[in-house]
Amino acid sequence: MNSQDRFKALEKLANERILVLDGAMGTQIQNFKLTEEDFRGSRFADWAIPLKGNNDLLNLTRPDVIGEIHRRYIDAGADFVETNTFSATTIAMADYKMEALAPEIAREGARIARDVADKAEAELGRPVGVMGAIGPTNKTLSLSPNVNDPGYRDVTFDDVRAAYYEQAEAMAPFIDVFLIETVFDTLNAKAAIKALLDLRQDKGIDLPIIISGTITDASGRTLSGQTAEAFWNSVRHARPWAIGLNCALGADLMRQHIASISRVADTRVIAYPNAGLPNAFGEYDETPDQTAAHLKEWANSGLVNVLGGCCGTSPGHIAAIAKAVKSASPRPVPELPRAMRLSGLEPFTVAS
Repeated sequence: MNSQDRFKALEKLANERILVLDGAMGTQIQNFKLTEEDFRGSRFADWAIPLKGNNDLLNLTRPDVIGEIHRRYIDAGADFVETNTFSATTIAMADYKMEALAPEIAREGARIARDVADKAEAELGRPVGVMGAIGPTNKTLSLSPNVNDPGYRDVTFDDVRAAYYEQAEAMAPFIDVFLIETVFDTLNAKAAIKALLDLRQDKGIDLPIIISGTITDASGRTLSGQTAEAFWNSVRHARPWAIGLNCALGADLMRQHIASISRVADTRVIAYPNAGLPNAFGEYDETPDQTAAHLKEWANSGLVNVLGGCCGTSPGHIAAIAKAVKSASPRPVPELPRAMRLSGLEPFTVAS
C-alpha cells in the first residue's frame, strides 16, 4: 500500500472512529537500560563527547530497540507511530557535535518506523500510518536566551527553516504525514511550516501536516505566550489535517485547553497528554486505566479525533486508551464558513 492510499484508508477510519496514536518513545528507551556503549555502537566508539541521552542516535546504533518499541505500540492498538526523530535536526544535534549526521538520523528513523509499520500492516490486516516527528529544537526564535540582551537570538528564522527542510526531506520517502509537535514557540512552528510548504513547491512533496502545541503550565499559555485559541489562529494557514496539544500536562490539566481548540478549530483535533505530572523523582505515576478514563470522557464529550500518549505513557497506556475509546464517535469536523471555503482555506484532505 502506498502512502497516499494508506492515508486515504486512515482518513476513512477517522470519519468512523477515533484514531489512536502511539505513546512515549523516551520513556520506553529508558526501560531498556541502555549504556553509553549502546548509544555509541562500534561506529561512534571514539566520539569525543558522551552520547548517552541522544535518543535519536539509536536509529543508527540500536535500530532493533527503536523497532521493538514501534511494534509494541502497534500491537497495543496504535493506528499511527511517530518516528524517533524528535531532535533529528542540525540545530539539536549540535549538542553532540553531530550536525552532519542529522539527515541520516532522520532518514533512518523514518525508515525503521516504515519497515515495522509495513510488516505489522501485512500481519494485522489494517493500515498503520507513520508520522514524521518534527520537534521544536532546543533554540527558540521568540525569546532571548540572554536576560541581559532581549534582542539576542541563538538562531535566525532562516536557520531554523533550513534545519527543518533538511529533516523533512530526509523523512519524506518513508512517512505518511508530517507531525510538527511539542510546539512551545509558534515562530519555530512557522519555520517548520515554511519548510514543509517550500518542500511542496520545490520537490512536489505534498504530505498532510499535523501540528501539536504544548501548554507549558497553569497559565494556560505556550512558552511564547499564546493561549490555545491564539495558537490555532497563528498556524491555521498551514491547513493542518489535525491540530492539538501534547506534553507538559496530564490529561486532567490539559482538558480545558483541548476543549478550547475543539471549539474553534475547523479541522480534526489531536491530543496526547503525559501520564499525569512527574513525581519528585521525575517519574510518572498515572496508570493506564487512569489515563484512559480521562480520555474516554474527552471522547464521549466529542472533543477529539486522534488520541495517544506523551511522556510517561507505555504500550499499556495505549492499549487502555484504544479500548476505552473504541465505541466513541469522532468529533465532527465543523464546516468552514462560506467565505473561507471560497478563499481556499480548507483543511487538508487527501485527493481522490
